[in-house]
Amino acid sequence: MKKIEGLIAAVFTPFHADGSLNKDMIPSLVNKLVNDGVKGIFVCGSNGEGPNMTTAERMEVTEAFISAVNKRMLVIVHVGHSSIAESKQLAAHAAAQGADAFASVAAFYFKPLHVQNLVDCMAAIASAAPALPFYYYHIPHLTGVGMDMIEFLTLAGSRIPNLAGLKYTAATIYEYQSCLNAFEGKFDILYGLDELLLPALSVGARAAIGSTYTFAAPLYYKVIAAFDNGDLVAARKHQAYMVEVIRVMLRFPPIPAQKAIMKMLGWDLGPARLPLVTLTDAQYKELYDALNRLSFFEQLPAANKLHSV
Repeated sequence: MKKIEGLIAAVFTPFHADGSLNKDMIPSLVNKLVNDGVKGIFVCGSNGEGPNMTTAERMEVTEAFISAVNKRMLVIVHVGHSSIAESKQLAAHAAAQGADAFASVAAFYFKPLHVQNLVDCMAAIASAAPALPFYYYHIPHLTGVGMDMIEFLTLAGSRIPNLAGLKYTAATIYEYQSCLNAFEGKFDILYGLDELLLPALSVGARAAIGSTYTFAAPLYYKVIAAFDNGDLVAARKHQAYMVEVIRVMLRFPPIPAQKAIMKMLGWDLGPARLPLVTLTDAQYKELYDALNRLSFFEQLPAANKLHSV
């Protein structure tokens, strides 16, 4: 697979009110994302609540998204788990179902002790789908595993034949830049913090994976277009606007807040699963009012929303 360009949406998993999977909603959600212009989806990651689902559920969700996409964009499946054996099972399943790539976080209960240990873990997972590009998902603020990614690429590059690169979700832009440039740019380093998209572009990013791209991709494409056209004033303006949106969102637990935003746009993806907690009615209204003051709903293309309160 050649290097990815553009935005990848870290999709939310739809649930019914009782917490069971709502796979019937996946095709319309995928159609929305195709219309929004995203280049792919990241399935069962943090925002998809992958760690809150059983292995069987994650397989069902993966199958539903791959079927709904039907080759219209990339599908990257997250297979990270506290059990390496479960991760391998998920990886083999993703490959069998026709995923385009897969990714894994580090084990987050018994954690790798050093970079070589992390490489050994990722090599075991990647070996379960050797024909599929593999990305290590670096997200230290959630996993508690924050190791030197240049050292990881150095050791993993020769150990993991199908290593495509990293999903880099950390604010350390200087290390991200080093990873982009390492080994003459051999690896595909996808940036994962939406609020820092413009700084990532400035050091060479060409692709990004993020949760807010699920509902605001057209607004981020304004950042990319302005940057590519050399209009840094406009790029900063568009990025600053999305930073304000994210600052509002982060007054609340971020994943439940984003599922609430999707509901405001007409896409009721159901509750979040414990230990995540769905917003109360009062929180929902507070979030809606704050976004409304930013004219957020008016900024989105009308064709890609079903605005409701």
